[in-house]
Amino acid sequence: MSATGLDGRSVIVTGAGSGIGRAAALAFAAEGARVVVADLNPESATAVVQEIEAAGGGAVAVTGDLSEQETVDRVTATAVERFGGVDVLVNNAGIMDRMSAVAEVGDAEWERVIRVNLTAPFLLTRAVLPHMLAAGRGAIVNTASEASLRGSAAGAAYTASKHGVVGLTKSLAVMYRDKGIRTNAIAPGGTRTGITVDLEPGAHGPAVLGAYMGNIGRPAEAAEQAAAIVFLASDAASNINGVILPVDNGWAAV
Repeated sequence: MSATGLDGRSVIVTGAGSGIGRAAALAFAAEGARVVVADLNPESATAVVQEIEAAGGGAVAVTGDLSEQETVDRVTATAVERFGGVDVLVNNAGIMDRMSAVAEVGDAEWERVIRVNLTAPFLLTRAVLPHMLAAGRGAIVNTASEASLRGSAAGAAYTASKHGVVGLTKSLAVMYRDKGIRTNAIAPGGTRTGITVDLEPGAHGPAVLGAYMGNIGRPAEAAEQAAAIVFLASDAASNINGVILPVDNGWAAV
């Protein structure tokens, strides 16, 4: 029996094909959880499932755009049908913006970032809540960002989306705490994930933000972010609810 209480639990991790999501999926599986590996990229999702199964764990891949209801429904149904319910939801999938200042943000950039980073977690959370409520328990962990704590860590669209994730997290924590459901978030600082940012040369946003990037400190490894996610989802955090936990090597303290 895992000391975290995660052994045998059904866990959904989004963006699980790479980066923090992959590290989280592997970490949950190592604790004995059964993992729905949700990702946009079929090859990446399948590779993570194979890695988990090779280590003796249980996992299944579901691929598609999580900002679309049809994908959300498939992810939820797969967890229920294959693993008997949804004990833990990790809303981790997200995309960066172009570090654009408000005057530089086009409609397409704004709408896509908000849709993926904020609307998709809302849709999936709404879908799994009936199952958690029926079970009388559940843990939700969202991936916010250092950009959810300040205005100097990303562009306008990304910053607004991650501030929205914080609001969603706190609302869920209050609304469902008496139903046995906890909701928390991590706020990663700089992390080695391979994500690149498509900067517009000479744009105002990146020029302003560059002055603040020296405060990042040592970038985290994806596994360090995953460890915080697993902790917040585990029984060890049974009275922690509504917390936004910076995992940023002290960047939030600067």
